[in-house]
This record gives sequence, C-alpha cells and structure tokens, in this order.
Amino acid sequence: MGAESSERAPQLAAIPINPDDWPRTVPLAAAVPLVWSRMTKSVRPGATLGIGLGVLAYAAFSVHDADIKWLVTDLPVWEIVFARSVTIFAATLLAGRRALAVRAVTTPMRAALAGRAVLLLTAWLLYYAAARYLPLAQMLTLYFAAPVLTTLMAAPLLGEKVTTARWVSVGVGFAGVLVACDPFGLRFSLPVLMVLTAAALWGYSVILMRRIARRESSLLQMLFQNGFFMAVTGIGTALTWQQPSAAQMALMLASGVLGGFGQFCIFEAARHAPASVMATVEYTSLVWAFVLGYAIWGDIPDLAVWIGAALILVAGVLLLAGERRAERGGDG
Repeated sequence: MGAESSERAPQLAAIPINPDDWPRTVPLAAAVPLVWSRMTKSVRPGATLGIGLGVLAYAAFSVHDADIKWLVTDLPVWEIVFARSVTIFAATLLAGRRALAVRAVTTPMRAALAGRAVLLLTAWLLYYAAARYLPLAQMLTLYFAAPVLTTLMAAPLLGEKVTTARWVSVGVGFAGVLVACDPFGLRFSLPVLMVLTAAALWGYSVILMRRIARRESSLLQMLFQNGFFMAVTGIGTALTWQQPSAAQMALMLASGVLGGFGQFCIFEAARHAPASVMATVEYTSLVWAFVLGYAIWGDIPDLAVWIGAALILVAGVLLLAGERRAERGGDG
C-alpha cells in the first residue's frame, strides 16, 4: 500500500487558504473537497478506509436505485438519468471551479476517462435492455459476476497481489448471491449474454477507475463521467420529454445528490483499497436492496435470502479482518 499511497492524485484545491478566512475567501461549494482533503490527511491510507467508503457508496447507490424505481413508472429513463447527470455535473464543476475545468482539458488521462464513461453507459444500456426479458433474481446473479471478473483482472492488469483472504471473501460473497437469488434453471439466451457482457464491462471499468484514481482526483472522474452521460442522454431526453411534477423533480434532484455522494465515495475508496478488495464490498449492495425492499415495499425475504445475506456478511467480515491484518504487517 505504501507505493500506492505515494501515487495519490494531487488535490485540485491548490489555492493557498487560511482556515480562519474561509468564510471570506472560499465559496461554500469549494469547501467540500477542501474539508475532505484535511480529513483524509489525518487518516492512514489503507484498505480499511477504502472498505468503509465503499460500504457508504453502495448504501447511497441502493437508496438512489429505490428513488429511480419510483420515477421510472411515470417518466422516461433517459429523462431521469439526464436530470441526475446534470445535477452531479453542475455540483462537481461548482466545487472544482476553474482548476477542475483546466485539469479536465489538460489531463493526460482524457482517453481513459472518456473510455470508462463509454463502458459504463454501454453496460447500463445492455443491463436495462435485458431487464424486459429476465427475472430480477437471475439478473442480479448474472450482474454479480462483475466482482469476480474484477478480482480475476486485478492481478494481470493492475499488478495487484490478490491474497488468499480476498479470493475466499469474493468466493463466499458470490456463493451468498447465488443462494439468495436462486438462479437455478437459467438458460443461455441473448438477454443472458447482454447481462454477462454488462458485468464484464463493469468489472473492467472498476479496473480503469483504480488506474485513474492513482493519478487524478475523484472530482475529475465525476465530471467526465456525468458530462458524457449528460450529453448522450440529453438527446434521448429531447425526443421523449415529459413534464415532471414538483414531487418528481424533487426525486430527480435527490437521485443526483445520492448518486453524486455515492460516486465520490466509490472514487475515493479506489484510492485506498485494491480493486480485488472493492469487488467483495460491492456485494453489500444486495443486502441494502433487501433492507430497502422491506422498508419501502414490504417485501419479506424468504429463508434462502437470509442465508445468502449471512454469507455476504461473512465475506465482508473475512475481508475486513484479512486487510486489517495485512495493514499491520501480516501476510494477508
């Protein structure tokens, strides 16, 4: 981890600032990355911090998905994603200001940033196109092949040492997903291939995120990703526009806030935790989905779901214990 911490991206907010003069010299939006910079300086970089940020990120994404589930019953998906992307893009640009805009134009990582945005949008389109033909449980199971693929790619593409503890945790977590989703009887078809392709694209996008995070800030990644999404979905929105109600506009704004918070946490997590570690953390989103399903729609999971969730929890505990031991100098 020591070598990786020395490669952390420089902070965008490089303006000399006296904390006593903050109210007069720093816009409120710019205070967010500055506060985060000061907080992270006091925390020892390591996988434990990355795991915590990842759990926060997937919790935010789960609430974000529940929010969007309410919206898609009445509004086009293009419009929802466009509003979400505009919210995050504007907030990111406001926080980073001129320094972020200049870095976006001059960064040598432009190709990687743009490529990752294309991968994510393609994965998103494939996944939701297949949703019309596959049961949700089977889709979730296929999608959660992504963490396994990320772990497989981490060693050859990032040079990470994937420890035994990480392999065990990702295997136990995937077993938990299989038990909880009960995918037996699944037959190969074009929709199945579409979801598997989406999972592979997502897995590779995590590898790219890890590479980019070593050299560029989280705000820059957010700006590129949401700028691309905004441009593409803006075309679909223009063709399918429906006037949202005040309540729907509030929900779309909430999706932007939740999505932006989740993105920031996941990009920061990539600075501290290896991709193979984040692969297991991703499984926690299934547990959040169960909790929200019960709280919002009254869905009561059956025994298989509880067993699967327990396996996912065990995977997380094994991962956290292994990484903390490694940070203390163990062999992990």
